[in-house]
Amino acid sequence: MAQPVGGSVARPLSAGAIALMLVCCFSWGFNQIAVKLVLPEIPPFLQAAIRSGIGMVVLLIIAWARGVKLFQRDGTLKAGLFAGLLFGLEFVLIYRGLMLTTATRGVVFLYTAPFIVALGSYHFLGERLSALQWTGLGLSFAGVALAIGVPQPDVDAKVLLGDLMLVGGGALWGATTLIVKATRLQKAPAEKGLAYQIAVSIPILFGAALLSGESIAKMPSPGAMTLMAYQSIWVVGLTFLLWFSLVKTYSASKLSAFSFITPLFGVVAGYVIMHDPLTPAFGFAALLVIAGLYLVNRPARTA
Repeated sequence: MAQPVGGSVARPLSAGAIALMLVCCFSWGFNQIAVKLVLPEIPPFLQAAIRSGIGMVVLLIIAWARGVKLFQRDGTLKAGLFAGLLFGLEFVLIYRGLMLTTATRGVVFLYTAPFIVALGSYHFLGERLSALQWTGLGLSFAGVALAIGVPQPDVDAKVLLGDLMLVGGGALWGATTLIVKATRLQKAPAEKGLAYQIAVSIPILFGAALLSGESIAKMPSPGAMTLMAYQSIWVVGLTFLLWFSLVKTYSASKLSAFSFITPLFGVVAGYVIMHDPLTPAFGFAALLVIAGLYLVNRPARTA
């Protein structure tokens, strides 16, 4: 992988960046609930493919409105196609893995991604986390695991395969973040970097749906279509664009660490909307995540 382009590799998060990350994490947390609610009417791979297709249209409109030239040659093609391949395979692994393991186990294994980003940032971006910051990552991960709850004891080979797929999905998420940060995509508009990923993911996801024999039996209800619009327009078309804009500007490892908040929002959304149980340990788990994020983002002391 190429060396990082630009001088903002280790730039600390500003208050504005933290606020935008909270918006993203809240949106992604509710998105998990939206996916679950739509599953009875639209199967998973088709759901992911449709949201990528609509999200691509939204992105093209944004790029046109902002005067971004998506098809101009700038040396990003190879990196962009590779990032798109990983992006598409990431969602194949995530959706397939969730068919084999439980959602609670899955979300814990998916959020190994910040560790992948931290390790990759050390090797490829020159970002070095202190022992205290690594401790913060560990605390945040422990908080997520506690918030989700202790995994079920009846784990067989099928469940373990699903767990492994979720770990793979998290690894690809982290790798995609690193590619955007460490290649020519760093200097390309965020719209172009995301366009590569969504465009390549569409045939991958439709192919996965075809191989899985998925189909839509009848016209989805207005509620399902509203939730699909949320996933497609807001999550894929806008928050993903916001995420990659932030990745280009700020520390990849610190941004990725903030994603630990996402499953906490998901748990709360599940409690409010789907009446999933909320354990008394959730408050303590949230404190662990917040403490971990503070340690990761704590300004370095100057002599």
